[in-house]
Amino acid sequence: MKTLYEGLFIFPETFDEDHLEMAITRVKEELEGLGGSLESTTRIGKKNFARPLKKQKAGFYVVMMIQLEGSKVDAFKKRLTLATDVFRSQFVVAEEVDAAQEA
Repeated sequence: MKTLYEGLFIFPETFDEDHLEMAITRVKEELEGLGGSLESTTRIGKKNFARPLKKQKAGFYVVMMIQLEGSKVDAFKKRLTLATDVFRSQFVVAEEVDAAQEA
């Protein structure tokens, strides 16, 4: 059974708008390759980090609501690190109330 997750993705600050769009599309393709689906995408924008991470001072934050089987989340994380330009990612199970507010 698929579960609704809220995924926070951070992309490198060096990306321009076109490269960021391509990276988001690549994440969607990796998700669909595992049988998941993208429900919504919200671009938060460029934010500075509290401290430098891997010589990066900022990143582009994107929140994606995704549907994916729980057993495939770890595989999705591995595919993100190997096949995409995602700097960091984090997933939490979305609350039903939050999903209703997004719609």
